[in-house]
Amino acid sequence: MNAPIVHGGGITAAAAMYGGEAEQWLDLSTGINPCPVSLPAIPMRAWHRLPDKHLIDRARAAARDYYRSCDILPLPVPGTQSVIQLLPRLFDVAGRVAILAPTYGEYERAFRMAGHSVDLVSGLDDVKAGHAIVVIVNPNNPDGRVYAPEKVVVFSEEMRTRGGFVVVDEAFGDTCPEMSLAPFASRLPNVLVSRSFGKFFGLAGLRLGFAVAAPQILAQLEDLLGPWSVSGPALSIATDLLASDLAPIQLRISERADALRTILEQGSLSIVGGTHLFALVDHEQAAELHRHLCQHRILVRKFDYQPRWLRFGLAADAAGDQRLSDALQSYRS
Repeated sequence: MNAPIVHGGGITAAAAMYGGEAEQWLDLSTGINPCPVSLPAIPMRAWHRLPDKHLIDRARAAARDYYRSCDILPLPVPGTQSVIQLLPRLFDVAGRVAILAPTYGEYERAFRMAGHSVDLVSGLDDVKAGHAIVVIVNPNNPDGRVYAPEKVVVFSEEMRTRGGFVVVDEAFGDTCPEMSLAPFASRLPNVLVSRSFGKFFGLAGLRLGFAVAAPQILAQLEDLLGPWSVSGPALSIATDLLASDLAPIQLRISERADALRTILEQGSLSIVGGTHLFALVDHEQAAELHRHLCQHRILVRKFDYQPRWLRFGLAADAAGDQRLSDALQSYRS
């Protein structure tokens, strides 16, 4: 399990195997908004100087309002993956780790590499007294399973009574803010909520996320990350975009998601889960379909642990929709 995990977005490797230049491929293998927002103006001082406290404070205040985290100022982090890598050191406790699965594989890998015993469980009811840390990806990747925040609050309070911690990954939570645990985090001192910035805004290359947790947890995390872990330009962009009008972004994502579902249904594919940013398909010939799409320079996400699954991300426009539709129709003919 310590081997590197193959993620979506591997266009270079796909092109090397199936041909074509990377620019010729349609990448539907990630869960990222395919229509990146326009970047706000970035002051030259953000490029010129190390990120000063006032710049960090402004980004944290904007994130507090955006995530509705009450009196908690979310901590900027260099992508939520950085938090996953540090979890075993952040929560240095005895006991087993329970991860609600199947889900994002980096959690299991990070804890196992740190020497933790990990149990993959199917739901909250399967968490046992011996579990000291529980990881919940909510909404889940790749099946889109969602737990209502009220249920997670009750569960987290139960974990607290026995000294346990709860990690809630809300990387895909921007399109369903009503399901976020961030507004409840101030009363849950044993909970860490992580939020991705790049997925919703279509700026994954910025490598930015936020952590919402009690001050003592955030202080420990900040120490582990070290100084200047997030760039000044990233902080400047986040400050502006988190306070911007989100309605056009939400609408565009909804339109793209509706188009994807229509194409998959027209292709007689069985959608078994997903979020606004991707759809999960169950197909008895998933490997063959994946290969067929690659031959048409279209990359979707396959899974080693579930060979019947394929995850389809959103195309940026009608032209991308048509490419996918044509490829699916040619597979059926």
